[in-house]
Amino acid sequence: MNIAIFTGGDSSEYVISMKSAKQVLKWLDAAGHTCYLVEVRKDKWSVHLGKKKVALDKNSFSFLNNEEKITFDFIWNTIHGTPGEDGKMQGFFDIMGIPYSCSNQFSSALTFNKYTCKSFLKQHNVLTPESSLVRKNLETDLEAVAEMVGFPCFVKPNSGGSSFGIAKVVRFEDLKSALEEALEEDDEAIVERYIKGTEVTCGLMKNREGITVFPLTEIITENEFFDYEAKYTVGKAQEITPARIDDDVSKKCQDMALDIYKLCNSTGIIRVDFIIKGNQVYFLELNSIPGMTEESIIPKQVHNMGLEMPTVLQQVIDEVLGA
Repeated sequence: MNIAIFTGGDSSEYVISMKSAKQVLKWLDAAGHTCYLVEVRKDKWSVHLGKKKVALDKNSFSFLNNEEKITFDFIWNTIHGTPGEDGKMQGFFDIMGIPYSCSNQFSSALTFNKYTCKSFLKQHNVLTPESSLVRKNLETDLEAVAEMVGFPCFVKPNSGGSSFGIAKVVRFEDLKSALEEALEEDDEAIVERYIKGTEVTCGLMKNREGITVFPLTEIITENEFFDYEAKYTVGKAQEITPARIDDDVSKKCQDMALDIYKLCNSTGIIRVDFIIKGNQVYFLELNSIPGMTEESIIPKQVHNMGLEMPTVLQQVIDEVLGA
């Protein structure tokens, strides 16, 4: 098939999105497809052809290569952040009638908004740390927020997924500045209670046989938390697969990840982050477009299962197409 690998986007995660796309291109090429990187930057959408770029015609969803009109059979979405992870691109793909690799518009919008996703899952008895929502240009009672979540706490942009604008706050005096930093990334910020425990993450994917739950990865970092530097700097974090936790707790965590996948109506490959304290498993967030770079967690979990990424990506395509 001709596959468009959508990449770029308008968030701070642009660089990681480009790296993910180039790696996905190699895997899909190995699976036998003809792939093109489609870079999205605000209203400028362009197809990479070697060292040059040509414009993508959004009306016909095609481009010209040496006067030959090229169209696409499938879209693999690697845009981290807006507009690829928040449902905007998915709505466009649906209008154009082109199948794609990730969750639909509503599911993507739900899971991209951390506070809304946590609130939704709490209604289904999913345990998650207490949190409060703060909006830009709206007066907030910081003392009430602090009383609700306590210290230490985390301050995060409400929408976004690669640790930009995140801070661990240990005293009330630093809460305002942390919120200001988070609100530079997004119009909303979430203040979340700190749970001291073991951080793990679980990948999942849907194929024709059903939903496959990947082994857990345990995350250990030298930094205060698993921030951008820890994620993408060699030696700053350990990502241990499978996680070194009790089998019963591991199964509980994977079962919760499976429930969350179903409740959020997810599609394709996602990753769910948790904190484990004792026998309690706390949901943190869901990444509907997880990283696919060489340093990313999903490929490591796939390899731990004895599978190859080209095979896994093909399984996702086959499930979406009903092949």
